[in-house]
Amino acid sequence: MSGAGRGVDPRLSLAIAAGKATAATVRRLGRGGGTTLPGRISAALDGGTLSKLSARLPLGSVMVTGTNGKTTTATLVRHLCAGAGIEVAGNRAGANLMSGLTSAMVRYSGLGGRPAAELGVFEVDEAVLPHAVAATTPRLVVVTNLFRDQLDRYGELEASAAAIRAALSALPAESEVLLCADDPTVATLGEGLRASVRYYGLVDSSLGDDHLPHAADAKFCPRCGEPLVFERVYVGHLGAYRCPRGHFERPPLDFAADGVEFDGLRSQRVHLRGDAAGVAIEVPLSGLYNTYNVVAAAAVAERLGLDRAGVARAAAGFRPAFGRLEEVVVEGRSLRLMLAKNPASFNEVLRAATTLGAGQRFLVAVNDRIADGRDVSWIWDVDFERLNGAEWIVLGGSRAYDMAVRLKYGGRAMEGVDVAPEPGAALDRCLALAAPGDEVFVLPTYTAMLDLRAELVRRGYTRPYWED
Repeated sequence: MSGAGRGVDPRLSLAIAAGKATAATVRRLGRGGGTTLPGRISAALDGGTLSKLSARLPLGSVMVTGTNGKTTTATLVRHLCAGAGIEVAGNRAGANLMSGLTSAMVRYSGLGGRPAAELGVFEVDEAVLPHAVAATTPRLVVVTNLFRDQLDRYGELEASAAAIRAALSALPAESEVLLCADDPTVATLGEGLRASVRYYGLVDSSLGDDHLPHAADAKFCPRCGEPLVFERVYVGHLGAYRCPRGHFERPPLDFAADGVEFDGLRSQRVHLRGDAAGVAIEVPLSGLYNTYNVVAAAAVAERLGLDRAGVARAAAGFRPAFGRLEEVVVEGRSLRLMLAKNPASFNEVLRAATTLGAGQRFLVAVNDRIADGRDVSWIWDVDFERLNGAEWIVLGGSRAYDMAVRLKYGGRAMEGVDVAPEPGAALDRCLALAAPGDEVFVLPTYTAMLDLRAELVRRGYTRPYWED
């Protein structure tokens, strides 16, 4: 899974040099952060670029996959490792296809093919995971959850589960797999693997609900098809469950959060039990959906052998990834960016913004590009009724008018609702409506978030995400 230094490989050196030159050119021309094209160029010159470089990482690599939480979990793992003095390579800008992974390794490697990092921590697209595993043989793979997401690209949950299962089945006995036990579909992925398997989840009965939301995905026993009985539901279909016929239940947890305290949207304090018993960490992340990310990252840190006290200290200094609870101050107004990609994540950011954040002012931006999913019928499965009492709402993105219809049918009075599809116009309308000191909750889909951030960068209020 890891390898020591090797001699100079001329073809690899050429691929690295070409990748680095491409990245520099892309950035110089202002065409982005050079997070994907360099990898394509390098791979075209040497198809083994990713395999060769990842094999030279002394501590191997960690991969994080799943529908929601990949970026935050991987970013937090990298932060905890850096706090322990470990040099980490990773696709920090979120380019999670093979080209993005290759670009990241090229960036962190010298022309002689020697990585400047000890460990690789990558977020990986679910559909790409089999290819990534085949190229790198990671020491540990984390699977966060599986929700309906971009049905025109992924299909139903079974398609994503099959891809992940194929990847995990290819892992050797020396590898480890960390699965979210609270997701019934993810929990089944640990069966029959050569790699060792551990599970994480939540056990705080003071949180969540006692019933599934109407848009829940995994509701049935994978053995007999009987509706699962949920004793507690935390996020979407994630919770404590069992088959009423005794055919299936949530696996025992190796890592768990048995106490969670939120300080509004500023932070949360998570008490862990299991292999990390007795550890309490405070992280500047809020929302119950982020609790899962915190537990997963802490579990990875434990499996990597990081000092627990050091993990707690490092966690306190964490900064959210771009668009994930990121705060941008504009002319005295605070814009809180909360990425939402599908019904489950939209419901959770809505819950966090309206309950923990007591939000009253919103910009909701929905696009329908390939990275968002062309089919936006999912907006009817989101509990946008939570916004019915908001002071005002600005609707942006290419599907802004679809959102206006959704809000109207959800009972929202159209007074106080503005439609401004273009990102600049949407921001201008928010700034006009908000007073200095006000907080505006920005809930965008993926490309809408990139559009809004690009506009904020253009106006000088923040930096490009690839510079973070």
